[in-house]
Amino acid sequence: MRDRLESLLAERILVLDGAYGTAIQARGLREADYRGDRFGDHPHDVTGDPDLLNLTRPDVVEDIHRSYLEAGADIVTTNTFTATAIAQSDYGLEAFVGEMNRRGAEIARRAVDAFGADRFVAGSVGPTTQTLSLSPRVNDPAYRTVTFDAMTEAYAEQVRALVEGGVDLILVETIFDTLNGKAAIAAARDVAPDVPLMISVTITDRSGRTLSGQTIDAFWLSIAHADPFSVGVNCALGAAEMRPYLETLARIVPTYTTCHPNAGLPNAFGGYDERPDTTSKYMREFAESGLANVLGGCCGTTAEHIRAIGAAIDGLPPRRAPAPGRVTAFSGLEPFAITPETGFVMVGERQNVTGSAKFRRLIEAGDYQAAVEIAADQVRSGANLLDVNMDADLLDGVKAMTTFLNLIATEPEITRVPVMVDSSRWDVIEAGLKCLQGKGIVNSISLKEGEDDFLDKARKIRRYGAGVVVMAFDERGQADTVERKVEICDRAYRLLT
Repeated sequence: MRDRLESLLAERILVLDGAYGTAIQARGLREADYRGDRFGDHPHDVTGDPDLLNLTRPDVVEDIHRSYLEAGADIVTTNTFTATAIAQSDYGLEAFVGEMNRRGAEIARRAVDAFGADRFVAGSVGPTTQTLSLSPRVNDPAYRTVTFDAMTEAYAEQVRALVEGGVDLILVETIFDTLNGKAAIAAARDVAPDVPLMISVTITDRSGRTLSGQTIDAFWLSIAHADPFSVGVNCALGAAEMRPYLETLARIVPTYTTCHPNAGLPNAFGGYDERPDTTSKYMREFAESGLANVLGGCCGTTAEHIRAIGAAIDGLPPRRAPAPGRVTAFSGLEPFAITPETGFVMVGERQNVTGSAKFRRLIEAGDYQAAVEIAADQVRSGANLLDVNMDADLLDGVKAMTTFLNLIATEPEITRVPVMVDSSRWDVIEAGLKCLQGKGIVNSISLKEGEDDFLDKARKIRRYGAGVVVMAFDERGQADTVERKVEICDRAYRLLT
């Protein structure tokens, strides 16, 4: 399947389908349609839950798939955008998530197979209703409604069921918080490592950032470890507003790029007025400028939009991806690249309980706000990276690391720079990585415990999308000569790469 998909992408720009939420709304369904016979006595209001229709009105869902296929869509997405236990808890339907996803995939598979070869099914994985990088409590910025592990588990349940239902690809879309996206990536790589992964971010307004504050190039650095099949941008904006962000991705991403915008910006009533000829005009401009490999539609787009897009880009060549970059780069809310022009890289070390008596007193006293101000001063003084260490005998390192990193995640002035998670304890390092939406750095690992331990930790670090400092230690101890330093570093490099 992947070979055939790549063969087609070498020849032409593929067409993704359009919206499902607004398409379902246009059907004028009533409560009885959502409940069906099976959920007639369900104690929660389920009206408006689109994914439940996979179980109660599969005919409606399949008809929407069919309309997009008839309009020329090459890739159809499953009706599973909110089918995670986290999102379905709003309806009290967590127990039915696996079935929703399997049935959603099977419905799309049946519709696609009826149209013959060279049509594909992408399992739609939405961002959930929660965020890992922001607190819903104004007075408690360190609070999170859900943990990274719980988010990953919810995504794993969804992805597993989508694959069982027969999808060809996994589409993690509408990412408004990159840490949510990293949890989805971890889940997809854990349970379906061989299924091509499409990733699509949402720039929420014309500020050029996600809801959680990242720029588009910082986002790419944060998720590049996934080695995705494609990376793109969707939702929130119309095509006209989306262009600069697609241009950035097209310039820096060494894989396929995708774009599926809304049908313009929403009107005063939350509807979408942009007509198919307008949307398709912008899409043709994207294609002529060599910006995309897959084009489609999001909120408000219909089968007519997809038909117009297909006609507008017909015969135009696909984008050619640039060669992978060789620059070492990390990210917080913004990117930080280490180049010959960078000069010395300044690491702010004052968030270290073993190196700063003042910082340690504040953490041990629970005065995290004052501790956060130390980090702010470090960034104002020119720190390119922030080192955070919570290794003290009487300190709960996991709790302290999580609390502090969650706090600085809500401070754009601080979290614009990458974070170095520093600890001699692996559980503290892993707790810190679960708080970083950007591409951080682990300080450190070594060959002291042997190759198996070294590679196990390295693989986990890569799973979270971080870089790593490697200490010149091995099973015989610390390197004490030039020859030993070269020997250990050479061995570590070869193992890691």
